[in-house]
Amino acid sequence: MSEAADSVIFDDVRQTVISTLGLDVQSARLTADSPLLGALPELDSMGVVLLLTALEDHFDLVLSDDEIDSAWFETLGTLTLAIESRLPY
Repeated sequence: MSEAADSVIFDDVRQTVISTLGLDVQSARLTADSPLLGALPELDSMGVVLLLTALEDHFDLVLSDDEIDSAWFETLGTLTLAIESRLPY
């Protein structure tokens, strides 16, 4: 995984999280270590569904229920790695 690609994918995932969950400007400071599930009140069960749908649309992915794991939502970095590992490039 190249640093440039990682940065672009991370930025895309971060922006998708911010826009999908309707987070405020302070949320733009999210880093790879920023906790998600349990730390963001907006990321409830519906928020997870909305976010997964938005990520599928943005990255042109189809995620099966069997592969989705709560560990994906531990931090913004783990979510980025989960999405990146499913990209065809």
